[in-house]
Amino acid sequence: MECTITWTGSGGMTFLAETGSGHLLVMDGAPEGGGRDLAPRPMETVLAGAGGCTAYDVVLILKRGRQDVRGCTVRLEAERAGEDPKVFTRIRFHYTVSGRGLKPEAVERAIRLSAEKYCSASIMLGKTAEISHDWTILEAG
Repeated sequence: MECTITWTGSGGMTFLAETGSGHLLVMDGAPEGGGRDLAPRPMETVLAGAGGCTAYDVVLILKRGRQDVRGCTVRLEAERAGEDPKVFTRIRFHYTVSGRGLKPEAVERAIRLSAEKYCSASIMLGKTAEISHDWTILEAG
């Protein structure tokens, strides 16, 4: 896996990331740090990556378990250290999973497997952060 990050040099703190798969992602800093608030902060993209990683796992595990999953949203709430390095110290993952006749034990198992085995991003963040998971199941109409 690879990624190339290039500073746009436009007088601010905007960076363009090109991933190994050929996709582009823009990141920027806050105005107080010289940025122009044009895009997500780099640490926001780290948090979003962890959310995307676990959501992917949960949907895939539920589908493979023949659950009729119709939707999955993960809301992450994070706290960071007050001093440098400002690592994540606490992250709460709240899953809202919708489907028809979803078995609560299947949803719980999918989240647990993601958290403990498959989601590299959240497992890595767990080295510095206290991580918690909770979920809500909605019956799809």
